Amino acid sequence: MPSTAPDHELTFTDWVGFIAMVVGIFMAILDIQIVSSSLQQIQAGLSATRDEITWVQTSYLIAEVVVIPLSGWLTRAFSTRYLFTLAAAGFTLTSVLCAAAWSLPSMVVFRTLQGLSGGVMIPMVFSVIFTLFPARLQTPMTVVVGLVVTIAPTAGPVLGGYLTQAFSWHALFLINLAPGFLVGLCALLFVRVDKPEWGLLRRVDFLGALYIMVFLGSLQYVLEEGVRKEWFDSREIIFFAMLAALGGVAMLVRELRIAEPIVDLRAFRDANFAVGCLFCFVLGIGLYTVLYLLPVYLANVKGLNSLQIGQYVMVTGIFQFASAFCAGIVSKWMDSRVMLAMGLALYGCGAWLNGEMNYDWGFWEFFWPQALRGFSMMFMFLPVNALALGTLPPEEVNNASGLYNLMRNLGGAIGLAVANTLIVRWQKQHYATLREHITGSDLGVMHMWQTLSANAAHRLSPDAHVAGLTQLSQLAWREADIITTNQVFQLLALIFFGSLLLMPLVKKVGISGAGAGH
Repeated sequence: MPSTAPDHELTFTDWVGFIAMVVGIFMAILDIQIVSSSLQQIQAGLSATRDEITWVQTSYLIAEVVVIPLSGWLTRAFSTRYLFTLAAAGFTLTSVLCAAAWSLPSMVVFRTLQGLSGGVMIPMVFSVIFTLFPARLQTPMTVVVGLVVTIAPTAGPVLGGYLTQAFSWHALFLINLAPGFLVGLCALLFVRVDKPEWGLLRRVDFLGALYIMVFLGSLQYVLEEGVRKEWFDSREIIFFAMLAALGGVAMLVRELRIAEPIVDLRAFRDANFAVGCLFCFVLGIGLYTVLYLLPVYLANVKGLNSLQIGQYVMVTGIFQFASAFCAGIVSKWMDSRVMLAMGLALYGCGAWLNGEMNYDWGFWEFFWPQALRGFSMMFMFLPVNALALGTLPPEEVNNASGLYNLMRNLGGAIGLAVANTLIVRWQKQHYATLREHITGSDLGVMHMWQTLSANAAHRLSPDAHVAGLTQLSQLAWREADIITTNQVFQLLALIFFGSLLLMPLVKKVGISGAGAGH
């Protein structure tokens, strides 16, 4: 069913309101990753252990994933204007509370509330594109939001590292104060998209909401903590995995049977939406897995600091900007299916090139793989977004947008969990293989050991021979790390190349005419 977004001229207040919403989701997505480069400083400030401090990230992600699918119902009940205003105000207030946190439990509580507020904002912007804007403006607005979604996670660790280094970790949260206040104020004054349906508050599906929270909260916990707790060797992981399974079954039964579900899963009966969500899941795998893999590699193998890592990864952001302009123009004449296939192939090629890394790689060796991946983003994002949301009637977009954004986050969470599991397993295997070849009968190994021992002796090491062996072991671990990261990048490339097999399921969608299905 084609979208029936009104074809009218937007007013100044419409534009101000939408820009405020875009700034709001930039803050929300940025805060997912902004603490990642400063966890050590937060850990010291809160007197937490290394294992405990990961909850600063985990609590935010669990809360965000849980609330995203509920955002459609919440938007209908409160309206876009009031819900976004409340979410922006809540996000700002909890940011201040996070900066003032006095212990790990207080930080986890405040980060959870911050995640709930941030998660509510994200789907609303996607739905507004297809309910407020006329068809001719839906493509450029999708480009704008797509840039925010893809660049904000990249900018997060870099900005976080700079703020912590220049000021303190408290600045990571206080930076939200001024823009958060302005976003909330502009949303209240200028957002006029729909009207609240207060009657829905008298018909809340509390049981359905509970099942959804149990399912998604438990699933996200398993994905976040599984690697660290060695998956099903942990009773805790087994418990939450069973809880997620039971919650998922209960949610499906409840939401498919009830007359007014809090999350309408029947949206997946729309073939365009279902296929769009599938590709959005793949995009989530690529986006969030690479955002983890590359900075970790540059830090552990190349020994770069957060500022240097930012200089490397900013290449992706630059080419995403370039992609936005090119994809917007190309979408006016290129078949959306060809555009999507080209984007998937380019991303796969970029990931495969990253799978050829070695220790001697410098900036320019990393440049082209990132350029390809960055340039491909909008060629994927535009057709997938239009396919999933652009052909739905306006009254279904709010609910569908929550499910669509959930698929991207779940793709990222599952991609990261699988990547981390493979890294731990493969790294040990490659180290064991390399260690088998480090023997006294190998002349090359002996020469390297003697060189390393001599260097240690020059540094007046108390036991140069032991120091040489230690360095030899560290080199083996480094090479195992390189081989493992290459394999994960190659696997990622195969996922994107493999997703091309799904192209026969994709229907042609007029992107520039947003929603004009053919």
